[in-house]
Amino acid sequence: MSDLSIVSVETTILDVPLVRPHKFATTSMDAQPILLVGVTTGGGVTGYGEGVVPGGPWWGGESVETMQAVVERYLVPVLLGRRVDEITGILADIERVVAGARFAKAAVDVALHDAWARCLDVPVHTLLGGAFRSSVDVTWALGSAPVDEIIAEAREKIENRKHFSFKLKMGALDPAEDTERVLRVTEALAGQAGVRVDINARWDRLTALRHLPWLADGGVQLIEQPTPGEQLEVLAELNALLPIPVMADESVHTPHDALEVARRGAADVLAVKTTKCGGLRRSREVVAVARAAGLACHGATSIEGPIGTAASIHFACAEPGIDFGTELFGPLLFSEELLQEPLRYNDGQVHLPTGPGLGVELNMDAVKRWTRN
Repeated sequence: MSDLSIVSVETTILDVPLVRPHKFATTSMDAQPILLVGVTTGGGVTGYGEGVVPGGPWWGGESVETMQAVVERYLVPVLLGRRVDEITGILADIERVVAGARFAKAAVDVALHDAWARCLDVPVHTLLGGAFRSSVDVTWALGSAPVDEIIAEAREKIENRKHFSFKLKMGALDPAEDTERVLRVTEALAGQAGVRVDINARWDRLTALRHLPWLADGGVQLIEQPTPGEQLEVLAELNALLPIPVMADESVHTPHDALEVARRGAADVLAVKTTKCGGLRRSREVVAVARAAGLACHGATSIEGPIGTAASIHFACAEPGIDFGTELFGPLLFSEELLQEPLRYNDGQVHLPTGPGLGVELNMDAVKRWTRN
């Protein structure tokens, strides 16, 4: 086996343009910033991880700029000289040095797993207990275009067997107007595909009580995080009221968050992002709590690039607790391919990459092209 000691850690910020603007409740983006973290061993093996947030610091307080500073100044000294197979000890020491900063920690966690698996010449899922499936369902996030264009986009995806489940963002418009817009899309796709909504925690209790029943009655299949993340009692009230599942996202970052949601009956489904949870190890802990409580888990996205997405695919294919599908569509939004061979999407699913580590290889010309100066 080659030398497993960590000899260098490099960070690079990329700004990768999207094929169309992607809208959230409070912001929109036409390019996705990515912090690429490379961990290199004495044996010359490099593993990669991504630090990615959905559209900037509005969501969880981190950005690629803060992540780069945390990694370079505080995490690199913990890593250098250690072995890439010391992940448990390294992550424990990182927790003593930096509180929070889970998106930054996730980049390091994934890079360590990728490097260790490559040193062993095995896929990352082997380090997670092995894959029990080779693909997962992928929900597609529809854009913020006029309703007719959104419906046309969804029908094109269905006809070409790309996706059979769709998500619409809410929270940016007047609630009544927003609700009417969603119901028009749901009605148009009835019998063809499922529609769910994500309000990104932007409605207050009264707004949610007024409009969510209309969405449920209109055929929406799932409501994601309608109210602020910390207001678990409100989420529990809404979950008890609605006849369709409620999914918690902004409310769940840690295993303890998952425990609180379960205790209060605040959600039926947890959105598990390997990014917001702090990496693969911590994500497993979140899912373990959910499984013990009988809650479903959804493989959610922060609009990761192909490295972060590949990591989440390995996680979802090795973790039976991810039992409510995924939305690991991130690379499909990018206008340029960052891999030598793209991830494989078809028939509403994304397939597990094969090969050592994450099973993907970066196209360094593309990486260089979009590296921030």
